[in-house]
Amino acid sequence: MSVFNTSKVEISTFFLVGIPGMEHAHIWVAIPICLMYLIAILGNCTILFLIKTETTLHEPMYYFLSMLAFSDLGLSISSLPTMLRIFLFNATGISPDACFAQEFFIHGFSAMESSALLIMSVDRFIAIYNPLKYTTILTSVRVIKICLIFVALSILFVIPFPFILKRLSFCKKNLLSHSYCLHQDVMTLACSDNRVNVIYGLFAAQTAMLALVCISVSYMLILKTVLGIASHKGRLKVLNTCISHICAVLIFYVPLVTLAALPRFAKNVSPVIRVIIADSSFWFPH
Repeated sequence: MSVFNTSKVEISTFFLVGIPGMEHAHIWVAIPICLMYLIAILGNCTILFLIKTETTLHEPMYYFLSMLAFSDLGLSISSLPTMLRIFLFNATGISPDACFAQEFFIHGFSAMESSALLIMSVDRFIAIYNPLKYTTILTSVRVIKICLIFVALSILFVIPFPFILKRLSFCKKNLLSHSYCLHQDVMTLACSDNRVNVIYGLFAAQTAMLALVCISVSYMLILKTVLGIASHKGRLKVLNTCISHICAVLIFYVPLVTLAALPRFAKNVSPVIRVIIADSSFWFPH
């Protein structure tokens, strides 16, 4: 029996897309996706295993890193197999319930990853701005509680998504515009009133942008603190600890911000570009 048993869905199958106009090259696109998928699985599992088994890594920064690795692992498992199915076998169909479940996990793990990046930026700011009190402010118990709270909030944040989609009727269009299911993509196919979905989607987008603003402020404060360090060697040492974090933030947020800006500033951009940007956010391990 379906988990969502109050269905109004009249369409039995949604159809995802590969790269429009490049169907002949899908098999070649699948090769790097498969490679990235394996790297993401092996890399994140290795990180989680090492942090769990090595007592020397039981520190705040590594607890936050394990949260980031877990969310990235979840994102890869939620999205990349569907892409591989499309690019390898041209199997584009997906049932509504499977689609709603996928968008729940994708949005949930994305919220979790955004939370991890936010916490890590604050962690680095405290470590650089007030290193003497760092261990007293971020004790192991407090860090674990912070991680659990943000994981719970991420789950609660996306729980409404499948249910507010389930209340909609889908009776005409069934072609999605990505290689995986997203709330904002699915709701546009509805032939019933989707205002609740639009409002909650806007709230979710604004929350994501707020997290990005907080992350940016944290790194600007870090930069200000670093510039106040007299020693050139000291400045480089501090900056080196933040470079990997900044790269993770860019890999996660640049595709999202670009996709959000395209309809406003580049309305005539090719669908191929949209799909590549959207898919690439899952191709690279964070």
